[in-house]
Amino acid sequence: MARGSAADSFGARTRKAVHRVRTGLRRSAVDYFRGGGSDRLALAGLLLTVPALVWGTVTNPVWCSPVALVLPIVAGGLVLRPASLLGLYAAAAAGLIVESTVLGPYTEGPARVTPGTVLTVAACGFFGLLIAQFRARVGVPWRRGGTMLFDLRERIRVQSALPRLPQAWHREMALRPAGGQSFSGDFVVAARTNGGRTLEIVLTDVSGKGMDAASRALLLSGAFGGLLGSLPPHGFLPAANGYLLRQDWDEGFATSIHLVLDLDSGDYELLSAGHLPALQLHAGTGRWEEKAAEGPLLGVYDGAQFDPVKGSLRPGDVLMLFTDGLVEASGRDIAEGIDRLTGEADRYVAAGFEGAAWHLIEAVAKDVNDDRALLLLCRQG
Repeated sequence: MARGSAADSFGARTRKAVHRVRTGLRRSAVDYFRGGGSDRLALAGLLLTVPALVWGTVTNPVWCSPVALVLPIVAGGLVLRPASLLGLYAAAAAGLIVESTVLGPYTEGPARVTPGTVLTVAACGFFGLLIAQFRARVGVPWRRGGTMLFDLRERIRVQSALPRLPQAWHREMALRPAGGQSFSGDFVVAARTNGGRTLEIVLTDVSGKGMDAASRALLLSGAFGGLLGSLPPHGFLPAANGYLLRQDWDEGFATSIHLVLDLDSGDYELLSAGHLPALQLHAGTGRWEEKAAEGPLLGVYDGAQFDPVKGSLRPGDVLMLFTDGLVEASGRDIAEGIDRLTGEADRYVAAGFEGAAWHLIEAVAKDVNDDRALLLLCRQG
């Protein structure tokens, strides 16, 4: 019994030790990926490549050129901190000295350490150090930087998702940033309020385009998402206007349109802050009507008033909200762009508007160097 108990105790201790080691390695790997771990392991690995490359150059300089020392330097610029990077540079400089001494002067034959080799290695080291210092100043290592951008993009996408609606309604949205980028100055926030009976949607176009406006759009989308549903519908745009004014941005204005829709009756109100009018398709007549509310740009002056315009969506009607990237172009009036948009939208009246948002952007503003957003809301017959 004693031997069995001792064996069980030894096995339990072994399993616990293995578990602790495995947990420690996993945490270290996670910390390293996030940028919070030590870079000593990476530094040691890169330092070992320097003598390996020096040996390869000395034994076979034709296949392993002296300029191969830029490889650990480039890798170090991506993974090491500035202090560790200087140690790697010192090792690479020592490797160049050894190669030059063993191979002899570059004037005596090819495949030797030339002044061009030294300049190339030094230039790569200089730019690698600049990159490492920039990462250290920003506080986002490269291992985590790409993941953070991906997370931000996904959060914007999820935040812009429209809530699920009753079966009698169809909604969809398409967003195309300028230049094919992942971040846009156009964004949407939406929520169902009043116990789910009311749908509130805010479509905003921040001044600028692409990455220039994306940082402001990211901040505003979070703020607008918090305001939406927390205030009475008529209080949203004044609160948003005050928020922009408090930011005191050099280029801080934005246009916005706020839809407040009763999902039971189809009655709605539109409030606009310098935004383009919405378009409503009346199923009875087959014609599009502009629904233009009055209101100044957001972030221009305090105490602005926003007067609503009312309407009603009957079975078969469609309401379309969009940003100026779809209808505005140099040398063309906005009215012409709206006519072109409604003309393309007429193609979907008979078959239905499911999947139409993306195709409409492709049809009217495929190659426009501006952010484009289109939202369709249909009350099915």
